[in-house]
Amino acid sequence: MNRRECLALLGTITAFAPSALAQQPTTMRRVGVLTVTDDDVIGQAPLAEALSALGWKEQANLQIDWRSGAGDRQRIAQFAEELVGLKPDVLFAIGTPSVEELQKRTTSTPIVFAVITDPVSQGFAKNLAHPGGNLTGFTDYDGPLAGKWLDLLTQIHPRVSRVLVVYNPATAPFADLMLRTIEEAGRTLHVTVEPAPVHDAASLAALASRTDGGFLVLPDFFTMANRAPLLAAIVQAQAPAMFWSRMFVDEGGLMSYSTDSAEQLRRAAGYIDRILKGALPADLPVQNPTKFELAVNLKTAKAIGVTLPPSLLATANDVIE
Repeated sequence: MNRRECLALLGTITAFAPSALAQQPTTMRRVGVLTVTDDDVIGQAPLAEALSALGWKEQANLQIDWRSGAGDRQRIAQFAEELVGLKPDVLFAIGTPSVEELQKRTTSTPIVFAVITDPVSQGFAKNLAHPGGNLTGFTDYDGPLAGKWLDLLTQIHPRVSRVLVVYNPATAPFADLMLRTIEEAGRTLHVTVEPAPVHDAASLAALASRTDGGFLVLPDFFTMANRAPLLAAIVQAQAPAMFWSRMFVDEGGLMSYSTDSAEQLRRAAGYIDRILKGALPADLPVQNPTKFELAVNLKTAKAIGVTLPPSLLATANDVIE
């Protein structure tokens, strides 16, 4: 490189540097994360990686305080109090109980939520387009989804004529909304729908005796946190089941039809980034899911003696052999 080329290059760098540096946040900011589960079910990695791609690097210009509630409402409330007390720039709530507990404690700190069912009916947003207040985020459910779960479950052979709907009322306060949709679909599909609320290990174990139908497990972080005993009870019952998360199918459940929760965390990182840069939650619309995935486990189907029709397998995004 000659002297003229070198000087031209230096001039370009000098002109570019202020713009590039201006795009990189340099002040340490703080995000408090509260999730209902006790392990890395949805994952810290997707959120941290997405924030990093937006210029927010942990230990450089961002501190993330992650608290997990283990499906315990009292523990979730305790951690909500703790996180609000840390005075973060943004709170990130994963799961309805997390939002409820944080909402009780602050009306000023911005809250982004994910994996939430019907935030308008639950009082988290005035409407989807203009949520108002200090909350906005991403839902994991739209109205027809609950009916779709039942429809898919009735496509197996032999046909299911009774379905037990499993959820914990303490951690799934939106269950009545879904039950109404499922019961309506049940009348159309000629299926008897029966609520089967669970609260603890004993009520989960009792499901093993319900050999008179199939199971439909609603979105609920209690069932996620307790998926091992839940799956064990369903296996003992030798009954087909539809789940709200692909993770159940990976661990032996028959079918799931769900959104990608990790993708919601990645999308939520964009909202956290915008709020850290000055945007208001009230101006960011709540976003419904746009992508759903069907996963089926053929090994489980064989073990419980059911057949999944070719038409259903053809529409599956993932088939576990």
